[in-house]
Amino acid sequence: MTAHTLSLEAQLDGKRDESHVKETKTEFNGKSSTQDVEAPGLEPRETDGSSAFKALGWLDRLLALWIFLAMAIGIILGNFVPNVGSDLKKGELVGVSVPIAVGLLVMMYPILCKVRYEALPQIFKEREVWVQLLFSVVMNWIVAPFLMLGLAWAFLPDKEDLREGLILVGLARCIAMVLIWNGLAGGNAEYCAILVAVNSVLQMVLYAPMAVFFLKVISHSSHDASISYSVVATSVAIFLGIPLGAAVITRFTLRAFLSKDWYDQTFIRYLSPWSLIGLLYTILVLFASQGKHVVEQIVSVVRIAAPLIVYFVVIFFASLFVARRMGFSYAYSATQSFTAASNNFELAIAVAVATFGPDSMQALAATVGPLIEVPVLIGLVYLVRWVSKRLFPET
Repeated sequence: MTAHTLSLEAQLDGKRDESHVKETKTEFNGKSSTQDVEAPGLEPRETDGSSAFKALGWLDRLLALWIFLAMAIGIILGNFVPNVGSDLKKGELVGVSVPIAVGLLVMMYPILCKVRYEALPQIFKEREVWVQLLFSVVMNWIVAPFLMLGLAWAFLPDKEDLREGLILVGLARCIAMVLIWNGLAGGNAEYCAILVAVNSVLQMVLYAPMAVFFLKVISHSSHDASISYSVVATSVAIFLGIPLGAAVITRFTLRAFLSKDWYDQTFIRYLSPWSLIGLLYTILVLFASQGKHVVEQIVSVVRIAAPLIVYFVVIFFASLFVARRMGFSYAYSATQSFTAASNNFELAIAVAVATFGPDSMQALAATVGPLIEVPVLIGLVYLVRWVSKRLFPET
């Protein structure tokens, strides 16, 4: 096996009352290293989608239903309740409405509190993890952006504004919702956190020049597109820096001053549901704020949706199958696939608004991105869990 897998000797029987130390084994390409870690309260590390599904609670298992209900309620509110869309957009953080920004922060914080930051130094000591990182960088910063560029031109050759909005979406690598999709699919949480951090740093360095290159040099845009580095850096700092910093401080402080058992068994248990609550709230607000605009521009929305659906499905399964061929385990392959297929819609919206204006078609395309991504990605969560036994029989 070429990926990092974690094996706990204890079986979780619904109670988290074990208080002794278990031995954890880290394997890469047949190489293994052994270390002692605290077992109490740790979630069992699932290596396939079906077993991950069995471990989900009622909120998780019916997530698809809750998501579609949130979308439906949001669209109804946006179209039939006066001034809902405009009221939700009154306060903004780097182009994203404050209610949506709050939802994103609430969504990310519980997931990041679960990450075992204390184990990251050990993970980085393994050579194979750097192979994983190189694969992720290639898929996220070369394959995915050029795939979106090609699809944008193929589906929207006559709509320069919409095409430019899609290109901005394709360049924005996800640092938020991917944590949700990865967790539901049984991916590797620590590695996902690493990829989010790496993509965040690369985003601040590469997004602006790549956007200019894709729009001005390759696409010969007729607009004077000047992407602001400050907008990109501020977006990443707010939507990743705040929840990540809070999570790291929370984890090390509570585990040090209270106890590791209390943190793992009590704090995380009560905190966990807030991640999905934040997701549902964000979706509801997102659709409520954009519902009327989407209905009024339904033809443009449909034209934007087509290349987005193709993009999400193609990049997801391309990453999954290549990762499988390279010998990655299910947990790592799922993480790679969801990271490649997910996009940082809050950054794309912020840049589109700052560069082209809030009422531009580029902003509309960036806004439609998450409206299509959410149902498609939740569908891929269920699909990858279903095919996991067939593609990864050794797990």
